Amino acid sequence: MSGAAVELNGVSKVFGTGDAKVDAVAPLDLMLKAGQTTALVGPSGCGKSTVLRMIAGLEDPTTGTVQIGTETPKALARRGAVSMAFQDPSLLPWRTLHSNIALGLKLARKPSNPDQVNALIDLVGLSGFGDRRPAELSGGMRQRAAIARCLISEPELVLLDEPFGAVDAITRNRLNLELPPLWRDRGTTAVLVTHSVQEAVLLSDRILVLSPRPAAVVADITVDQTTIPVPNTPDFQRVCDDVSDALGAVAA
Repeated sequence: MSGAAVELNGVSKVFGTGDAKVDAVAPLDLMLKAGQTTALVGPSGCGKSTVLRMIAGLEDPTTGTVQIGTETPKALARRGAVSMAFQDPSLLPWRTLHSNIALGLKLARKPSNPDQVNALIDLVGLSGFGDRRPAELSGGMRQRAAIARCLISEPELVLLDEPFGAVDAITRNRLNLELPPLWRDRGTTAVLVTHSVQEAVLLSDRILVLSPRPAAVVADITVDQTTIPVPNTPDFQRVCDDVSDALGAVAA
């Protein structure tokens, strides 16, 4: 299934009232293209995850609207066309890996399809582990399973909140290279929150650098995924430097 464009029109978020009021996100006007991966990077606490949650329909904007294709986020969620993956894989400990991934179909209100689950298990490199429970898997394997659960329903939109943040650096680098083609090759739209500049460049077609709270876009950087994402090359380092410079400017 092809992805859907994401449009934010004057979207802002304020938490609390009076002396306790926190301006989390300044009014944002953004168009995220269908089928592309967009990364949100910025200082800790700047509002990246709040933006992601508003796109998901888990938070209502204080002002403005979010539109995904022709629908609201909640309408998209009701028909199971949006999936999320978090830093914590959140696999159910009593379910097998196969059953955890199949849960993605149930949550999306789609019929059970064991063959589809098995095919995706093979695709994420977990062949032979379908009957294992989460406690029997490494951190990287659990994260692969979480991404598989996220993609099993063939969503139009995938939202990724630090999905590889809890695994070791070696595993994270491997997942950064191996897993993104799973949603890219399907033309799925993805929005990624990350603190890693290299991860943003590896995974994304576009990187939005956000200011400290209230979040506003201070840099909009395009990544040519056909030529740039080869680590340790001059072109790759140039884009990383552009992102780092933008982050350094907002931190100064």
